[in-house]
Amino acid sequence: MDLLALQHRAAERAEELPGSELTHPFGPDWDVWKVRQKVFMLQTDITGEPLVILKAIPEDARELRETHTHVTAGYHMNKRHWITLHAGGDVDADLAAELVTESYLLVVRKNVPRRERPVDPETFGR
Repeated sequence: MDLLALQHRAAERAEELPGSELTHPFGPDWDVWKVRQKVFMLQTDITGEPLVILKAIPEDARELRETHTHVTAGYHMNKRHWITLHAGGDVDADLAAELVTESYLLVVRKNVPRRERPVDPETFGR
């Protein structure tokens, strides 16, 4: 799957998540998805290649990078806590949607106060 389609599917999934919003704090070249003002996904093609950047648990991020050739450390983000999805390879639309959801839930769990959470991250989607 090409990354433009992957970016589109990732954005569709982000739109489906309760409390998510699309912002442009870094200008029009960056789509920044937030939940309660906390970033969980970024998209850009500023490098000449469409990128999807997601938050991940460090151990999961390492495993994804080792398992999928088109997953690398987060572009312009903490390399331990963020991953980047690149065009081609073995990252399909279903995996992209799953990773968007995991990024969202990780941010809700770790960065959003309990009283402000739009979902219970322990039970959402189960």
